Amino acid sequence: MIEVNNLHKSFIDKKDKKNSVKALDGLSFTAKDGEITGILGPNGAGKTTCLRTLYGLLSADEGFATIDGISVTKSPLEARSKLGIFPDKFGLYERLTAYEQIDYFASLHGMTGKSKKQAIEQVIQDLELGELAHRKTVGFSQGQRMKVTLAQALVHQPQNFVLDEPTRGLDVMSTRILRNHLAKFKAKGHCILFSSHVMQEVAALCDRVIIVANGKLAAQGTPQELCELAGEKNLEEAFVKLIGSDEGVAA
Repeated sequence: MIEVNNLHKSFIDKKDKKNSVKALDGLSFTAKDGEITGILGPNGAGKTTCLRTLYGLLSADEGFATIDGISVTKSPLEARSKLGIFPDKFGLYERLTAYEQIDYFASLHGMTGKSKKQAIEQVIQDLELGELAHRKTVGFSQGQRMKVTLAQALVHQPQNFVLDEPTRGLDVMSTRILRNHLAKFKAKGHCILFSSHVMQEVAALCDRVIIVANGKLAAQGTPQELCELAGEKNLEEAFVKLIGSDEGVAA
C-alpha cells in the first residue's frame, strides 16, 4: 500500500529567483493493495513531483509518504525495495543484452547468487522475453523496450508498482500486453499506481482515480463516482469540471 500524507513541495521560480512555485500543496491519498489507482491532472498539477517524492528523488518540504508503512524519507532503501518503478521513457543501456539489463537492476536491489538468477529467469518467463533475453537492446521496438523496462521493475518482486504514463508511444498491441500484465498483478494483490492522460485507459483500468490540481487533491473515487459527482456521463467531461478548467483535457 502507498500512502501520501499532506505533501508540500516548492521550487525556486527560474524566471524570478526571489519567488517560489508551489508544486504540492498538502496532497494526501492512499493507493491500496489489489487495486489500480490512477492519477489524473493537468500539466503542472504536481503529479510528477508526487511520484518523484515516492521514488526518493525529491524530498518533501512538509508531510511524508510511506510504502507498506515504511517511510520514504527515514528508510529510503527499505521503502524502495518494496517499489517497482516504471518510468515514462524506456531508457536502456543499448550495449547490454536484455538479460544483462535486468541483471543490473537486480543487483541494484541487492540480489545475488542463485536467488538473483532464479528471479531473472522467472521474470523473463513471465513476460515472454525468452527470444529477446540474450540480444543487445539496441534496435528494440518500443514494445520490446517496454517489456525489458517492466522486467527491470519486477525482478525484485515488489508489492507496489508506480508507472508514469506507461503507454506513451506504445502501439495498440504493446498497450494491450501491458494492460493485461497490470490486470494480472492486480489479481495477485499488488498495489498499482499510475499516471496517465488517456481518459479511456483510466476509466477502463482503474478501481480508483485521484484527480490533482494546483498541487492539491481535487477529487477522488471510482470513475463512476467521479462522473456522478460532476454530473457528467464520461470521465473526460467529469475531469474538466472537477478541476474547473477546459485546459486540462490536453494536459
